[in-house]
Amino acid sequence: MFGFILDPYNYPFWILIVTVIIAVLGLMARPFSTYVMFAYPNAKYEAIGNPFISEKELNRVIESKDLVNFKDTLNASKDYELSGENTSEIQQSLDDNLIQTIKMMQKESSKKMKDFFNNFLEKYDIYLIKNTIKTKLEEKKIDDRTIDSVILPKSKNLLQKIIESEKQNLPETLKDYGFEKDLIDTIIEENYEFLKIDTEIEKYIIKKFKNTKVPYKCENAKQKFVGTLIDTITIKNILRAKQLGYDLDACKKLFIGEGQEIASWKFSVIAEQDSVPHVISSLEGTSYFDSLKNVIEEYNTSKSVQILENALDSNLLKLVENISTKNYVTIGPTIRYIVSKEFEIENLKIVSKAISEGLSSETYKSYLVMEVGS
Repeated sequence: MFGFILDPYNYPFWILIVTVIIAVLGLMARPFSTYVMFAYPNAKYEAIGNPFISEKELNRVIESKDLVNFKDTLNASKDYELSGENTSEIQQSLDDNLIQTIKMMQKESSKKMKDFFNNFLEKYDIYLIKNTIKTKLEEKKIDDRTIDSVILPKSKNLLQKIIESEKQNLPETLKDYGFEKDLIDTIIEENYEFLKIDTEIEKYIIKKFKNTKVPYKCENAKQKFVGTLIDTITIKNILRAKQLGYDLDACKKLFIGEGQEIASWKFSVIAEQDSVPHVISSLEGTSYFDSLKNVIEEYNTSKSVQILENALDSNLLKLVENISTKNYVTIGPTIRYIVSKEFEIENLKIVSKAISEGLSSETYKSYLVMEVGS
């Protein structure tokens, strides 16, 4: 039987050879097709860049004499067309730029990346939804104009239902949207805690990123990014909690899941520390320790946890850059560009606010998030 199949003078032999060749070409083509789908967008992100997370470029806008000069300086950049006459309008224009950028990325990327970009858009919607939930629980009046700021149709529909529904119907409304039981249980508690609500909503967004499908050869990079994001959020939450004097039980409620380096047992160790400096010490051996250690003296002087959060954000940019470098032909540059864009927009909003209030750069420069070593 096998002799007949392997006989080159018989048709089965050549059918077998052709089948093997097609299979091999298929295996080779799959990763290649992924590289092709990212080639153009990655080249575009590289060309545009994120200049306003570097000290040199930020200094250019910091030196603006007024908001008109600030706006003109940015509009000379290839990625900005700001409008507005006052701080609020200019900051709204910056937010619009961020949303337009993500939509541009989504449009010019493979359809397989659609949900990945939608997660970022939903993340901004969830901030509004979270605040609206809190307002509803407190039985305060909700500003109807809030709905105009929502991006996704699904989010707009939810926000409309929250505004129109009675407080007692809130759990069912959130369940229909897709929020999990833990958030529902938190909301129906007689003595609900906003801290716990914040944590459950953060877990919802993180889970969406974790479960979102991405193209072949991109899953590992996406999970590393999500894990790094979880770690950064977790450390920030604990640092803030210790600064505010939260007890151990309250700190344990801040756990949003295991990250890249902060496993559940490591989280327990961190949560048990009794002060901000001890939390930092407990992170020795992780990728987050050095960035915090380098600003501990500044924190001890000012007692501002914002300094530590900014150090973590700068470190996040560095870690995302590493992910981008190791996944340069696939999803890496996409992740780096969008994360850097978020911090770039936040930096520019801070600068615009400071300029409008006539603050010196020394007053606010420490609040800007810049790439490490830039």
